[in-house]
Order: sequence, then structure tokens, then C-alpha cells
Amino acid sequence: MTAGRTTGFTDIDTTHWTLRFLPPWARPYGRLARWDRPIGIWLLLFPCWWSAALAAAPNWAQLVGYMALFTVGAIAMRGAGCTWNDIVDRKVDAGVERTRGRPLPSGELKLHHALIWMALQGAVGAAVLFKLNKFAGGVALLSLVLVAIYPTMKKITSWPQVVLGFAFNWGALVGYATVTGTLSWATVALYFGGVAWTMVYDTIYAMQDQRDDAVVGVRSTARRFATAPRRWLSFFAVLAIGFWIATGLLAPLGIGYFVLLAGIAAHLCWQIALLKPDDQADCLMRFKSNRLVGWLMLAALIVDRIA
Repeated sequence: MTAGRTTGFTDIDTTHWTLRFLPPWARPYGRLARWDRPIGIWLLLFPCWWSAALAAAPNWAQLVGYMALFTVGAIAMRGAGCTWNDIVDRKVDAGVERTRGRPLPSGELKLHHALIWMALQGAVGAAVLFKLNKFAGGVALLSLVLVAIYPTMKKITSWPQVVLGFAFNWGALVGYATVTGTLSWATVALYFGGVAWTMVYDTIYAMQDQRDDAVVGVRSTARRFATAPRRWLSFFAVLAIGFWIATGLLAPLGIGYFVLLAGIAAHLCWQIALLKPDDQADCLMRFKSNRLVGWLMLAALIVDRIA
């Protein structure tokens, strides 16, 4: 048993402020939105910040304003997406050690509670959407298709992480469109680099559940790559760095960007080389370490624009 967690391997962090300071009645809603696991918010938010930085820097006041707006949107939409995922997967989650304690399979909340909570979070996301220009708003709306179909992908394909990658990195298109009212090839390269990066971190995340997923019939790239995980993870890491090199060349960005990009490459090498695919705690730790990738990329995109 790990300190701060309930008995068995679970993703409930009892030390997080949302479980310690929220009223008891509100805690299941916070867990349904994954407020106790903010890494997902960061991973959704960073592509928005990246592309906004690509377009707005060195207009720092404008950039900070957009970053604040995207933060509210990411918290709301990640929470709504997680709630929808738990609604669809509530029966599957009941059969997986890590997820059986979530609010729906454990019976803490009823289905109608989750639906209302999802709608409320979606309303906040819609309010943010109306702050965007028409082009950016249209781009953002397209992502809802990916969010809606993602939970079902785990039942029909061994590549659901691809769909998650397309959805989680959509902000790389929205951020640039919000600032400029258009898109660029550098932004497209940034987006596809993010998709490949997601293939790395979410495959590592899914490794936590390989045994239970095989029993309940959930498919994933973790199971698909089980015979050669490092080979596949290395492929997608190289693909991510390749797309991000293209971003720097197309933007174009200076030497500082490429120096920090080398740091990202080193971090991905560390994740993959030392990964223990059968150790749930190790997989979770390496998954969470991807927040550093997000910060390094943000720094890389603005370093040459600092006066």
C-alpha cells in the first residue's frame, strides 16, 4: 500500500486538496472530473499554451490572457471528458483494480448525477468557446467528435491512444487559431508531434491496467505493444521529435528552441530506457513526468522571443 492511497492499487489520491478540503458531498464530483489527478489537465492544456505562444510571443500581456482563458477551458473540458468517459466505462471500471473505486462503479454517485455534472462542466467550456473568434470556435467544436467517440475506441481497436492523441492535442490548433484567426504548417507539425507524444505517455499509462484489461476485454496500445514496448515507444518518441523539429524549421525558431528540444528528447529517452512495464507505480511516475515535457516545450517556444 502506497502512502496517501487507499488499499490496493488505485488512482484515488487521498492527500490531494480536492479530497481533503471539499465538502464530503462534493468530493465524488471532484474525483469524477479528476481534480485529484491534475496531470491530465496539464497534458490537455500544454498544447493550447504552446500554439498560443507560437503565435502571440513576444506580446506577453496578450499571451498571459490567452493562457488564463485556456486554463479555465482545459479544466472544464477535461472534467467533462473524464465524466463522459466514466459514464461510458462504468461497467468496465468495476472490473479493473485501479478504477473500481471511482464514483460510478463504487455507487457513490448515480448515473443522473454524473450526467448533470458533465452538462455543468460543458456549460463552462461553452462559455470559454464564445470568447474565441469564429474560426477558432469552429476548430474547437470539431474536437467534440473525438471526445465523444474515444471511450468506445477501447472496445473496437487496439489503437485508442491515437484517438486520444488527436483529441488531447487539438489545442495546438485552437491556440494558434485564437490568436491569429488562421492556422500554419508549423502549427500542424506541432499538433502531430503532440499526437505522437501522447502515444508515448498514454501507452505507458495504459500499462498499469494490462492484466485487468485483458480480462475485461479493453484494448490498448499497451497490450498491442506488449512484446516489444520499448521499440514502439521509441518509434513514437522519434516521430514526436521529428515533427517538433519541423515546427522549429517552419516557424522559424532560433537555436534556443532546438537546444530545449534536445532536452525533451533526453527526457523521453529516460522514460523509455528505464521504464518497468509490469510495475504499476513506475508506469504512473513516468506518465506524470510528462509535465516536464510540456514546460520544456513552452520554454522552447518563447525563449528566442524574450527581449
